[in-house]
Amino acid sequence: MFRRLLDAPYVLLTLVPLLWAGNIVLGRYVVGAVPPIALSWFRWTLAFLILLPIAWRALRQDWPIIRRHMGVLTLLSLSGITLYNTLYYWGLQFTPALNGLLMQSTAPLLIALWAFVISGERLRLGQAAGIALSLAGVLVIISRGDLDVLMSIRFEVGDLWLIAAILLYAFYSALLAKRPKMSQLGFLAVSIGWGAAMLTPAFVWERIAGPPLHFDALTVASFAYVSIFASVLAYLFFNRGIELVGPNRAAPFFHLMPVFGSALAIMLLGETPHLYHAAGYALVLTGVAIATFAGQRRKSTMPKSARRLSDNIKL
Repeated sequence: MFRRLLDAPYVLLTLVPLLWAGNIVLGRYVVGAVPPIALSWFRWTLAFLILLPIAWRALRQDWPIIRRHMGVLTLLSLSGITLYNTLYYWGLQFTPALNGLLMQSTAPLLIALWAFVISGERLRLGQAAGIALSLAGVLVIISRGDLDVLMSIRFEVGDLWLIAAILLYAFYSALLAKRPKMSQLGFLAVSIGWGAAMLTPAFVWERIAGPPLHFDALTVASFAYVSIFASVLAYLFFNRGIELVGPNRAAPFFHLMPVFGSALAIMLLGETPHLYHAAGYALVLTGVAIATFAGQRRKSTMPKSARRLSDNIKL
């Protein structure tokens, strides 16, 4: 069943924003309890330790490829692992989660820009229309259907950290098209492990000069969620989705994050659903569908390495 899931790109790309929506809410919730660099370092270190037993064989087989392509692997690890979430957690200390969701909604456009710069991949008209429509849905949800809410949003210093983080992750998303041809597990393990290693000096500095870290139930639960769900599973699903459909067709799925975030708030926190929720959901889902299928390639044009799961992941 898991193998079939990894050959269903749109299911994978729908699950990713669900897992990451929880990460954004959690990152804001633990402000003051868990320092941002510590949260990021434990996230990636634990994720690597979880992956290592099942990815060890793949890492051994891929080692010659890893050595030959250490440059691009370092860029991917630095942008998508070391810096992205650390800057995002840092920014969430100084800005509301609402601003975080608003900043995150720029990701599809930034991914399209980086995809053009790195690979020359142009955003098709239908994809652009779908992104614009889903962005409109995001704004409806965030503003609660009231334009005055958007006009009254105050941008904080943390927003600069958030937009820097999203620029880096958009770069990572587009650069995935250039990643070496190696197994999914091997790539995920080396990128996460190398990313955690590059984050270690900052973690040591924060432990010496920063706020104390207390291990309690909240801390342990936070580390468990971000390492297993927001890291191992989400990155495996996202990387596989990019491999199968490309960055531009995957990018609009970022707009599902506020959809899932608000839906979780309604279900778990007892928030009241409103008409603007339905309108925003409809716009986002329609936009994602349009962007997804506007430039759909025929299956025969998909790279052979992406078409067969057995060529990419060995469990």
